[in-house]
Amino acid sequence: MAIESDKLRERLDRATAHLDPPYAVVDLSAFDANSAALADRAAGKPVRLASKSVRSRELISRALGRPGWQGIMAFTVPEAIWLVRAGVSDDVLVAYPSGDRAALAELGADPTLAAAITLMIDGTGQLDLIDAVAAPGQRAELRLCLDLDASWRPLRGRVHVGVRRSPVHSARAAGALAAAVAGRPGFRLVGLMSYEAQIAGLGDAPPGQTLLAGAIRLAQRGSYRELLARRGAAVAAVREHAALEFVNGGGTGSVAATSADPAVTEVTAGSGLYGPTLFDAYRAWRPTPAAFFACTVVRRPTPELATVLGGGWIASGPAADSRLPRPWLPAGLKLVGTEGAGEVQTPLSGAAAADLRVGDRVWFRHAKAGELCERVNELHLIEGDAVVATVPTYRGEGRAFL
Repeated sequence: MAIESDKLRERLDRATAHLDPPYAVVDLSAFDANSAALADRAAGKPVRLASKSVRSRELISRALGRPGWQGIMAFTVPEAIWLVRAGVSDDVLVAYPSGDRAALAELGADPTLAAAITLMIDGTGQLDLIDAVAAPGQRAELRLCLDLDASWRPLRGRVHVGVRRSPVHSARAAGALAAAVAGRPGFRLVGLMSYEAQIAGLGDAPPGQTLLAGAIRLAQRGSYRELLARRGAAVAAVREHAALEFVNGGGTGSVAATSADPAVTEVTAGSGLYGPTLFDAYRAWRPTPAAFFACTVVRRPTPELATVLGGGWIASGPAADSRLPRPWLPAGLKLVGTEGAGEVQTPLSGAAAADLRVGDRVWFRHAKAGELCERVNELHLIEGDAVVATVPTYRGEGRAFL
């Protein structure tokens, strides 16, 4: 393992010797291997790409050009409009309900956009908002997807396992909302989505936490069995009122399990293309790390410490160590507990710190995938030991959607 780490560090250093940190890179061989592995795990069902986990048009297009990938799951309506107008895809599902009146008006005024973009809803209040922006007879018919809450609520709902998303949890509630949509002009319900975050987004092998790992696995097994039955019943209830084109589920951490659900017609993935550190805690499949960022050693406070400039690229979610970037290469570095990853400097300790010199690079991995791209304007794409292209991130194209 140490030999492989040394080889990777040497290759990254050679490829970027002409660049001055901080910068981010994507190793295309790892990116493509992860793309193929995710498609294989989907077992023939299409993989919809979660754009928030990539945030670069060129790399989104690269993944969509590979076998098994089809369509985009965007995170805002403006992003979806931009991707369609740019020709990246003509099949974009917006993963979250929107209150962006200007974007909804633009969508409703353009039949081409309306045919390519599907909006997410979990209640009639979202329909009311859209109608207030543009009445049904004054806009194109809009495609809708119903968000079925996938959280597990054992002990008669006294325990909540998962994230708090849609209020639509039961098959009965899903059917009632589908009936309400069917009675509203100007809308067409074409999809159902349920994201099992407690399975797809929660690693079942947290390092050094055996008891917690056992509890997570137990909860995930119970949640999967419950969702399998409830999602199937919800799909049947919705189909009494709508001709569904797709049933979407899952994420990188549950592609194989979710694709095995007969009610699901497609799965979503994105983070697994970059392989951030949160996915190091999964047993079923761990992506090959493909995205890295480099910082420069600028001082040596003591013989045992090396300090890099910047590095505090913290991920969203609960404020915990799991959201910190990880110094990855050279192997054997760790953050200092009293400072962590800092805004302008990050001191590093560990066995490898003593050998670092001022001017050396330290390679980090981000805790989450696409959030790395909010820190840089471009990604340097590496094949072997050379940068073969430099492509803009969303930020580099002047696009900050959230």
